[in-house]
Amino acid sequence: MIYSDKQYSISADQLGKLRDALAATQARETDQAWMKDIEAAAIKSQISSVEAELTHYELLKAGEITFAKSHSLESLPSVLVQARIASGLSQTDLAEKLGMKPQQIQRYEASEYMGASLHRLVEVSKALNVHTTGLFESGETSKGAIFSWDKVDDVVWKQLPAREMARRGWFDLPRKADVHELARDYFMRAAGPQYATAYHRKKMHGSSSPNEYALLAWQARILERARKIVETSNPPEFELDDRWLPDLVALTRRADGPKQAQDLLLSKGIILIIEKHLSGTYLDGAAMLDEKDRPIVAVTLRFDRLDNFWFVLFHELGHVFLHLPKGLRYDFFDEQETSGEDVVEREADKFSLDCLIPEEKWDECLSRFALSEEAVQIDARNIGIDPSIIAGRIRKELNDFTILSNLVGQGRVSSQFEDDSNELV
Repeated sequence: MIYSDKQYSISADQLGKLRDALAATQARETDQAWMKDIEAAAIKSQISSVEAELTHYELLKAGEITFAKSHSLESLPSVLVQARIASGLSQTDLAEKLGMKPQQIQRYEASEYMGASLHRLVEVSKALNVHTTGLFESGETSKGAIFSWDKVDDVVWKQLPAREMARRGWFDLPRKADVHELARDYFMRAAGPQYATAYHRKKMHGSSSPNEYALLAWQARILERARKIVETSNPPEFELDDRWLPDLVALTRRADGPKQAQDLLLSKGIILIIEKHLSGTYLDGAAMLDEKDRPIVAVTLRFDRLDNFWFVLFHELGHVFLHLPKGLRYDFFDEQETSGEDVVEREADKFSLDCLIPEEKWDECLSRFALSEEAVQIDARNIGIDPSIIAGRIRKELNDFTILSNLVGQGRVSSQFEDDSNELV
């Protein structure tokens, strides 16, 4: 983990050297191609790790995300360091707040607060607004959170929504069985321990603080269902090529467009899962990679409307094309109605809007001013998309969800996926 600007600079230099080493390895002529490939793969892994840490530090320091942590007391030192960074405080700034010398904070962090008294830990926690059982927020304007556990042993398995998981049929619940133990076994089988560690930070973008254990359980369900689709369908490997996205946009005009979208995405190596959210997660959609780095998009249909489905789908595809390939080690979870200053989410929003209605086309839409159903229909025909998309964008930009209600396709999505999950409504 990167603790300071100085360490960030050192890591950035290290990244440059690793990239040079990779280029040299790939350019080297050798009769042992397999050895060359092994060396290149090892360097790529190191590059991915350093890039992830650099980006995490950048986002925390810029205040563009909120850091949240479900942790045991043993991992509190890591929480304090990340909370300091997210607050925009240097080690010197924190020392001044506490009336200490900067060198003492440096020693504390370098030793993971080894030797610090309980009084000192409480003092530092208060200064950084960190609570061992709560949520650290970097500011009132933040609309997101990051959850992660240092290691799988830090997960408090009894906090999983075990009975709800069993009620939905995710696992059988024999009489007198320990439901929490079964929920833990389900997670390990469906997701795997790596999805409960810092290797898979869970980035939640929303106006409410989610239940991180419900988030963890829901992700396991998504991964389990995606694995079954891969086993039965054998989709091709995903390629970072977006030239087919206009074909996806064209499906918005079809009555069965959402279901057809699932088939098109599968043909491109992207798994689309429809699964109702768990209580306390406030989810509309998510994007993540499976254990083989295959992209998975999940949509909850929390709002069973065409406009919501298409905007959520393309927002998550924004993460697939813009963010997941960068090795950030984030699993993205989103609440669609939330706006904010998170740069990553702004990029995904722009990707969605530009795909569905290019900016030059949006500027030509008279329905933005007429606000009539007839005007929306005309603009939709001219652009070649379903009217629900224009109506939904107008409603969101005006923050008025009482207008154009007849055009947003209420109740026209979940019925197309009744065979996918009996928990949609």
